[in-house]
Amino acid sequence: MRILIADKLSANCASALADLGLDVLSQPDLTAEQIPEALDGVGALVVRSTRVTAEALERGRDLSLVIRAGAGVNTIDLPMASKRGIYVATCPGKNTAAVAELTMGLLIAADRQIVNATCALRDGQWEKKRFSSAQGLRGRTLGILGFGSIGSAVAERATAMGMQVLAWSRSLSKDAPPPSVEVAETPLEVARKADAITLHLALSEETKHIVNHEFLATVKPGAILVNAGRGELIDSKALLDAIREKELRVGLDVFENEPAGGKADFADLDLVAQLTATPHIGASTSEASEAIASEVVRIVTVFLKTGRPPAAVNLCAQGQASCNLVVRHLNRVGVLAGLLDGLRKEKINVEEMDNVIFAGGEAACCTLLLSAEPSTRFLKALDQEDAILYSVVRNS
Repeated sequence: MRILIADKLSANCASALADLGLDVLSQPDLTAEQIPEALDGVGALVVRSTRVTAEALERGRDLSLVIRAGAGVNTIDLPMASKRGIYVATCPGKNTAAVAELTMGLLIAADRQIVNATCALRDGQWEKKRFSSAQGLRGRTLGILGFGSIGSAVAERATAMGMQVLAWSRSLSKDAPPPSVEVAETPLEVARKADAITLHLALSEETKHIVNHEFLATVKPGAILVNAGRGELIDSKALLDAIREKELRVGLDVFENEPAGGKADFADLDLVAQLTATPHIGASTSEASEAIASEVVRIVTVFLKTGRPPAAVNLCAQGQASCNLVVRHLNRVGVLAGLLDGLRKEKINVEEMDNVIFAGGEAACCTLLLSAEPSTRFLKALDQEDAILYSVVRNS
């Protein structure tokens, strides 16, 4: 199988994939527009932040697997991948420490105005009075939106610094809060109570612009806001207005409409003295890079052995199967073909199928999730086949 790495990953990833016997193409500078042309004969595609468009998924006739070397999949056209029967797998949790560390760095830098102080010193200015206005973080409340692996890692670090943690997530319950964490009922409760807020939510229709005019109107004047998650979580215009009106201090690693590379037109940000920013480098540490590379290799290895990758994100959560047919049979050529042909004649669709071989290779067991229950005539005919050891229909 040919595999295309269309983003910058650890060199160990390409060499380990080559050791699996794969034909590895490493083209880290490909743009989203160039990927469709590069997919000829490619069976698996690995990307980090480069978009995988519907055109690419349609053009990749041999493509069966896309690996996002990270956690989010907002840059991949999942509906088209699912329509084309292409697995999309992710590497969740492998960049947790890196993003949590940068989040804390942005939080401290925003509070202490580290960037502005550095720039002043580089310009020959000793402005100790100007940069002595930080409130400090110890004893203050950190509000966390999103409490997955990264959110909980940030909470751990903030608690160690003496901060109080207030978190909101759909998965959190006030009945069983994590240790040393207060659970908020709504994002607006976080906005109202927190002295500093960090964002660690996946991007979806529900979370896009979760930080909007209403949210920012509720935030305390002079509060700190850090986003190392997804740029689209924040309404950029609303944020710029709030920074000026409420003197918010902001740390951003991600932005709406990020450029692919080279120059970036963020002219509006030149006017914002309270902003500390980095160019989407949250996951960019050597530790995270090697962890992600190892996970990519693991995903490909499992896919080659089983035909199904771990951590696939676009599988049907609930199929249309109405019954479960279990068939124990002799492991012979044509047995399953005859079974499937019989189901075809009954106009029954196989939603899922799993066939396992027993030790010795003489017998096997096939489990099929079916769209309808087979007729009594079909089952009787099935049990009369010499190669069928036993069959049973169960309700799903």
